[in-house]
Amino acid sequence: MTAEIFAIPRAALHEQVAHRLRQMLVENRIAPGAKLNERELAEVLNVSRTPLREAIKMLAAEGLVELLPNRGAIAVELSEEDVRHTFEVMAGLEAQSGELAAKRITDAELAEIKAMHYEMMAAWTRRDLPAYYRLNAAIHAAINAAAKNPVLTATYQQVNARLQALRFRSNQDGDKWRAAVKEHEMMIEALSARDPVAMRTVLASHLGNKLSVVIEQLRAAQSARQTPAKA
Repeated sequence: MTAEIFAIPRAALHEQVAHRLRQMLVENRIAPGAKLNERELAEVLNVSRTPLREAIKMLAAEGLVELLPNRGAIAVELSEEDVRHTFEVMAGLEAQSGELAAKRITDAELAEIKAMHYEMMAAWTRRDLPAYYRLNAAIHAAINAAAKNPVLTATYQQVNARLQALRFRSNQDGDKWRAAVKEHEMMIEALSARDPVAMRTVLASHLGNKLSVVIEQLRAAQSARQTPAKA
């Protein structure tokens, strides 16, 4: 966790704090399983503990943190089984979003998604993972919005909140990151062609590949924890 001080507008303060905390969790500045130190976070975010506690409650409702009786809150650490089950649901939601978006997207929505895609490609060229991920997430959210199904969107946002940090870290390997970029290019092609079958296929495949990477990373991390350090 960095000591960077954030200036946060007073309006809807707890929502702004929740947004900052969410970024810190996604970008691993607060590690899975770590305790959220209220004193330190209040200092880093330059807020009092009241909006901070409200923000933590918001993140608990999203499944990003766990509230422990008389012990504060910790960043959620998903098990392999949790990850697999959640990705299975997310793959279906992404595929449905892509299929409906291909049928319903407007020219303006498509132009906006293409613009974000070009910005994302520039971030990839710079190997700027935080910028790449923010644009990546915005593209997926825009595809979901273009599906124009509020029930799908509400479900998508709830499930996706649990996976954001894992999706961010899944792009840290060079070859796998390159493969993910190629899949995004295929999405843009399918969306431009208004091809619902192709969109469903590429998005389902994209999430399946993400799951494989995440499971591999989880197992590697578990193995590293279990291996005794050399003297």
